[in-house]
Amino acid sequence: MTQALKDLGDYIASARPSEILGSEIQHGQLTLKVKRGAIVGVTTFLRDDPKCRFKMLVELCGVDYPDRAERFDVVYILLSLSLNQRIRLKVATDEETPVPSITGIYNAAGWYEREAWDLFGIYFSDHPDLRRILTDYGFEGHPLRKDFPLTGYVEVRYDEEQKRVVYEPVKLKQEFRSFDFLSPWEGMNEILPGDEKAIDGKAGGHAP
Repeated sequence: MTQALKDLGDYIASARPSEILGSEIQHGQLTLKVKRGAIVGVTTFLRDDPKCRFKMLVELCGVDYPDRAERFDVVYILLSLSLNQRIRLKVATDEETPVPSITGIYNAAGWYEREAWDLFGIYFSDHPDLRRILTDYGFEGHPLRKDFPLTGYVEVRYDEEQKRVVYEPVKLKQEFRSFDFLSPWEGMNEILPGDEKAIDGKAGGHAP
């Protein structure tokens, strides 16, 4: 399988030499780094080429690396049913530079790209309806960014008493608690009901 993935990566890189920035095999899956502006051409090639036939978009998501100049990766996972193979594509971008939308290649990309925009603030150019999909109307910020604060933003809810929509600051509803994850057989010092029989030597029957 590893050799087949390597051969596939070499074939794609040779077919699109100026668009593939690198390739590697991780956890039994081929990963290609793609030039940002070439993602439409590369996904079209992977869908239509007879040696690839990646007809299905399985996943599209964002990843945040705030210490990098191009802090975001857009990750695409494609599936070829005929070849029984998956391939992962990565495109790097920053907070201002848009990534070309692939909704014209895979219809399923529409909601995935809206989710990446909503939660990370990754902009997709030529998307037919790029707007928030999970957060409330008027929500400020992008909550899956690693520098997004836990408090200080507002949330929207309907107030039954006021009979209207109200805006309130986001608050942590639960204080931090420290949990004891020790096994009850190893970390329990108290005597549980019934254990006193074993301590008294009476477990398993009457003493002679």
